[in-house]
Amino acid sequence: MSWQSYVDTNLVASGKISRAAILGKQGGVWATSAGYTLSPDEQKAILGAFNDLDSVRGSGLHLAGVKYFTTKADERSIYGKKGSDGYVIVPTKQAIIVAEYSAPTQAPEAVGVAEPLADYLIGVDY
Repeated sequence: MSWQSYVDTNLVASGKISRAAILGKQGGVWATSAGYTLSPDEQKAILGAFNDLDSVRGSGLHLAGVKYFTTKADERSIYGKKGSDGYVIVPTKQAIIVAEYSAPTQAPEAVGVAEPLADYLIGVDY
């Protein structure tokens, strides 16, 4: 399966994720949903987030130009919110999944889509 298929079929087609991207841990965007652009600075912040969880907890993250407040940050995943919308970021061995959701979807619904995909990718050494 292509990286784009993971974004389109496993994330966005779930109806729980409004837009998503998969970033390589060594840099670069492997796949993204249509019209979803993470700036180079945003990508750098996402890639470094799991190395400085305290900073992410205190400062939040910007995704596609939107500032989100962090609601959870640990080695497994980072969650953020702005109003009723939010995101889930989950690392795998070689990539980072970025999944945004919009109301009426709630965080647990988005987590239930993003984290199982991450588990699958970890299981196949990605």
